[in-house]
Amino acid sequence: MSPPRRALIAVTSAHAPLFEGKHTTGLFIGEALHPYLALTEAGFEVDLSSETGTYVADWLSLQPDFLHGKELEIWNDTNSEFRKKLDNMTKAADLDGSKYGVFFASAGHAALIDYPTASNLQKIAAQVWASGGVVSSVCHGPAIFANVPDLATGEPLIKGKSITGFTEQAEDDMGLTAELKSWGNPLIEELAAKLGATYKRAPGVWDDFHIVDGRLVTGQNPQSALSTGKAVVEVFDKL
Repeated sequence: MSPPRRALIAVTSAHAPLFEGKHTTGLFIGEALHPYLALTEAGFEVDLSSETGTYVADWLSLQPDFLHGKELEIWNDTNSEFRKKLDNMTKAADLDGSKYGVFFASAGHAALIDYPTASNLQKIAAQVWASGGVVSSVCHGPAIFANVPDLATGEPLIKGKSITGFTEQAEDDMGLTAELKSWGNPLIEELAAKLGATYKRAPGVWDDFHIVDGRLVTGQNPQSALSTGKAVVEVFDKL
């Protein structure tokens, strides 16, 4: 039996000061909105959930370089389906993971804070994988994989697989590396190495780039969120 045509987009519930306290990081809006649009347009029922049922929007994600046009209209319309779902999320602990055929981890720098120990979201990701579904992430989303096992082997789900995510070069370019390391969790390239995955990236830190490794689909940065969502649909439709 094929997995359900229903997707869960995971959302970080964390927020923290960033850029030397000048701004706040939280959910990078486009990293949830772009896959939401790709999945709903392909006929998926889509839910959003965080560990606590709450979120804070990332300041940078609301700037014109990252949110404009149709997507900005959807964000500004609190009665849009996306906003209604985002603003009224169910806590991950209250969801039935067996209902989902896709798990997609959106992010924002704040995901580095809560995703490594987001046990209820991680449980759903592991369940989707075990049931033959598609597991995906974008940007800092792979932080969720810190404690997502392949239930068939007990090994980390991403062990032996190729993934991408936000580059350490981009963290350096943005002047954020020291601040992020002060949070005490590994950056994406570090995490991949720690868990036995092969990290790959595009030549440019802001290039639209994603990797498909079987049922695992990962995108490098905010610019990759839409193409990653579309790749999830393609992989799912071949299951």
